[in-house]
Amino acid sequence: MMTARRLAAAVLAVVFTSVSPSGAEVTLSSSNLPADMAIGTRLGALMGVETSSLAGLSRDRIRRLGAPFTGRGADARVMSLAELDRLGRARGNAQWRCLTEALYFEARGETVEGQYAVAEVILNRVDSANYPGSICAVVNEGTGRRNACQFTYTCDGRPEIVTDQRAWNRAGHIARIMMDGAPRDLTRGATHYHADWVNPSWARVYPRTARYGQHIFYRQQY
Repeated sequence: MMTARRLAAAVLAVVFTSVSPSGAEVTLSSSNLPADMAIGTRLGALMGVETSSLAGLSRDRIRRLGAPFTGRGADARVMSLAELDRLGRARGNAQWRCLTEALYFEARGETVEGQYAVAEVILNRVDSANYPGSICAVVNEGTGRRNACQFTYTCDGRPEIVTDQRAWNRAGHIARIMMDGAPRDLTRGATHYHADWVNPSWARVYPRTARYGQHIFYRQQY
């Protein structure tokens, strides 16, 4: 019986040999398998997949598959600031703009992961029956009513003026990536967050799921 450590090593051996040094995708054969797993179908039986299904995966997808075992925890979608800057100018529709504004005014001073995390909260709310069904409606919920706004920047009395175009472009690209279906696995289903210098009453009720920079994230339970 194989140990979990040996099984993980076997999986990595198969995963990372499925891409050639040049990045071209190749077809796996049983000769690529480690000595103690010479029969390809054995790996398929253990993992629930055929080894041939690994052929055709992108390099980023293979990196994501290997991350838990190689210690590379970085999510392939979470680009560095320099990588986001190389994407140029971001564009989108009205819903995209609402999400971009929220990221810019709520989280542009946070890490890249922190900005993704705020995007997750907004999109998780869109998908929840407890909140409106569009990004703009979620972001602007309660705006104009005393103590009812859900996002501070919509009711702080300050005009929403973009003064940092680079930060705006970064937020725009993150918004686009998340709207296009990127995984929401940074906050474990969070629907709320607050800065670490405040202590809202709901923070004592909802389970805490994550923290990025100055923002602490929670998941609503009802």
